[in-house]
Amino acid sequence: MSEVAARLREMVCRANLELIESGLVMGTFGNVSGVDRPAGVMVIKPSGVPYADLTPGRMVPVSLATGEVLEGDLRPSSDTATHLELYRAFRCGGVAHVHSEAATAFAQARLPIRCLGTTHADYFHGDVPVTRGLTREEVEHDYEKHTGLVIVETFRGDPGAADEIPAVLVASHGPFTWGADPLAAVEHARVLEVLARMERTVRLLASGLPGPEPFLVDKHYLRKHGRDAYYGQK
Repeated sequence: MSEVAARLREMVCRANLELIESGLVMGTFGNVSGVDRPAGVMVIKPSGVPYADLTPGRMVPVSLATGEVLEGDLRPSSDTATHLELYRAFRCGGVAHVHSEAATAFAQARLPIRCLGTTHADYFHGDVPVTRGLTREEVEHDYEKHTGLVIVETFRGDPGAADEIPAVLVASHGPFTWGADPLAAVEHARVLEVLARMERTVRLLASGLPGPEPFLVDKHYLRKHGRDAYYGQK
């Protein structure tokens, strides 16, 4: 195993353990992956293995091109094909999928998590969208692949949106998030769950509340992201 591959396995394992530590998953739900694009390899959590039993050596490397397992005898996550489609379409280094309570409730209700304030805008430059529902044919044939494709389809009208809104709610299913690396993807999942709880409370307090002015959203997003960002330390 190369040093780069060992580091990726270590990070992917650590990111998966953060899911359980953050309370974003229960049982064996959820998975995180990471990618080494020059090597053409994605590393992902093994399918159905309890979080307490995860180690870097048990992370599963698969071909980014074909999805073929490259090493070991463990099967990769059942969501592997979804992760692969996101890596092929988006500029990201890590993908996370969870079934966190509030964000999953919005996915099941097929409601977007709206950008209603600066907390949201600090991380996502607009509403977190919901995909369309999958057709019977899509569910019965290559379900996980079509889950990835419907996520990509959701962002197709705005090629840059997946960079500025690295999260989506799959209708009747749950959230997927992505980021520069596996740990960033988990951070976005953690933030998304907090935002979903806030959105749920706002809907109870003021269901018809309009969103903030676009210039306020732009200010909070752009001061943390992009070429002219000035939040934090260099």
